[in-house]
Amino acid sequence: MQLVGMLDSPFVRRTAISLRLLGVPFEHRSLSVFSTFEQFRAINPVVKAPTLVCDDGHVLMDSTLIVDYAEALSGRSLMPADRTERLRALRLTGLALAACEKTVQIAYEHNLRPADKRHPPWLDRVRGQLAAACSALEQEVVAAPLAADEKTMTQAGVSAAVAWAFTQLMAPDAISPADHPALAAYSAKAERLPVFVGAPMV
Repeated sequence: MQLVGMLDSPFVRRTAISLRLLGVPFEHRSLSVFSTFEQFRAINPVVKAPTLVCDDGHVLMDSTLIVDYAEALSGRSLMPADRTERLRALRLTGLALAACEKTVQIAYEHNLRPADKRHPPWLDRVRGQLAAACSALEQEVVAAPLAADEKTMTQAGVSAAVAWAFTQLMAPDAISPADHPALAAYSAKAERLPVFVGAPMV
């Protein structure tokens, strides 16, 4: 299988880390939806990262759907089996993905849109949504620490760690580590794991 997309995308990176945790072998093709648009389009006309090219040639996209397929292949899951724990993991994963989405929007506004075309009220709204997601994640990590080892890490842990690191890379002025010490410490611990080191953002 081939995982297509740049690891500076949190969605590509959470997918790569998840596949490794699940023991699903894959080849990573580092193609950009910007600088290598035509190469990417030849693989997936929608040009959406991440894209997974399956062994039979079928193409999947969207990180959550790719991870779902990988779990079916591996016969194990990064989601807890217990219903209460699973609900929490789903909630935290949703918050982390929202944080990633809002950080991407902030980055696009600053890096792609001309300064005279930016809409400050929109940016304020997105920053507020990012702050709410990170604040909720911080509260959750304080209330019940997430596992930060490769044998017991859940998708909530993967996504939260990836989201925090991505936000600090792309929008460091938006969210302060001083206001989110538990989340920052958890992400730092996760980033030292081999599966994270093996999928560097930069």
